[in-house]
Amino acid sequence: MEKILHFYRRTEPDRLKEFVLDFEYCFNIEISDELNEEEMKILKWLLSETFEPHNFSDIPFLKGKVIEVGPRMNFETPYSTNAISIFHACGLKKVRRVERSRRYILKNDSPEIINLLYDRMTECIYPEPIKRFKIDFEPKEVRIIPLIEKGKTALKELNREMGLGMDSWDIDYYYDIFVNLFKRNPTDVECFQLAQANSEHSRHWFFKGRLMIDGKEIPSSLLDIIKKPLFSKTSNSLIAFRDNSSAIRGGPVKTIIPESPGKPSPFKDVEKTLHPVFTAETHNFPTGVAPFPGAETGTGGRIRDVQAVGRGGIVIAGTTGYCVGNLFISGYRLPWEDRRFKYPKNLASPLEIEIQASNGASDYGNKFGEPVIQGFTRSFGLKLPNGERREWIKPIMFTGGVGEIDEAHIKKFEPQKGMLIVMIGGPAYRIGIGGGSASSMISGAQSEELDFNAVQRGDAEMEQKVQRVIKACIEMGEKNPILSIHDQGAGGPCNVLTELVHPAGGKINLKKIRL
Repeated sequence: MEKILHFYRRTEPDRLKEFVLDFEYCFNIEISDELNEEEMKILKWLLSETFEPHNFSDIPFLKGKVIEVGPRMNFETPYSTNAISIFHACGLKKVRRVERSRRYILKNDSPEIINLLYDRMTECIYPEPIKRFKIDFEPKEVRIIPLIEKGKTALKELNREMGLGMDSWDIDYYYDIFVNLFKRNPTDVECFQLAQANSEHSRHWFFKGRLMIDGKEIPSSLLDIIKKPLFSKTSNSLIAFRDNSSAIRGGPVKTIIPESPGKPSPFKDVEKTLHPVFTAETHNFPTGVAPFPGAETGTGGRIRDVQAVGRGGIVIAGTTGYCVGNLFISGYRLPWEDRRFKYPKNLASPLEIEIQASNGASDYGNKFGEPVIQGFTRSFGLKLPNGERREWIKPIMFTGGVGEIDEAHIKKFEPQKGMLIVMIGGPAYRIGIGGGSASSMISGAQSEELDFNAVQRGDAEMEQKVQRVIKACIEMGEKNPILSIHDQGAGGPCNVLTELVHPAGGKINLKKIRL
């Protein structure tokens, strides 16, 4: 029996006080069965403000024209993840999900003011109280894309419809493979998978392309140049260009580990050979569209890269950096800022990105337990004498991190028949299934709705739970059950699972992935 309970807590508005007449929180709680009297008492005690019991009720305080905003139903928030852990620890096992919405009575309910109340990427307006969290949908039938009959036009149409991020070279390439090599039509599922696994985001084609300087091609690609130090005689690199992170040679270290990893136990002294792990990446697209969640999942994704090296790595510390366009700070006019410059409507302003992205990266690191120990920021936008404009329109959100890996876990096992593929963590969303193509898009080249679908949602509490599992496995030493580990980033299962099972192949049950 699924049921939604509603409780209300009256308090000061968390923001935009100048526009708000009255404000309250609404706790929307999904339970699997009726709560008894004692369970209901505990639930109310956990939700209410200790010193203001008169401001808590199961009846709304606000009357009249109320505007309610909260998280989109298809996404369980980090707030819910954390609250559920607390409720279950207090014996409330019947509670399945908790989402907090905000209810306002405004002085002025103009559309401009209402739009300030919520983040349209991750939240929505509730036209009525929530009756259920579950969203009913039917999986679409697999479609055959008629390349043989309609030619490249069929693939171009699918590319626009699904936001696959294929350029003319991709379309020519896949057309040739299916029509001339396989001599059959592809399915939309195959096209989607190829768009993620072979996206610029996942494969870095530009780095491997022909490099021209002053109109002349040089013999090395950009990636060849980047790799050159690796092959020098003095290289101390242990992992490079073949895993989620890199590692350099470390040495013997005295440390402590639990006597019984994975459960409460005393610690013991051990001496291990540990190696430093380094990784860095950018989160430009999601941070540009939704700065706070984009940057927090930039940090979260990079943390997963440290975890998913060899047979498991341990996170230590991180760094961040931001490159944005002109800030146009109020009351702080700078001579090179041209206020006639136009900016894409689907991107946040450079100033908003600087503030919210910094907050998002720090917030995620704090909740996970990884300190951000250094960083940088750059703002640049200029009109050159010849009229050309140079500016970081699509922002750069840089995140780097350092960790450690045990000598015994440097090398992944080769995939073999009989091994099990296990996915742990939170549910998968549109970005987690197909973000590689979205991240590889030229800004403005797809619809805003596809941009919204591609915005990531950070859940540091869930990643911390995953960290505990991985760390317990690592602490088992030679008995570590992890044979090979990969992190599911923007390319999703289309990318991570194919890399994990290559070249042996594997059977993937997509319907078992929690959506």
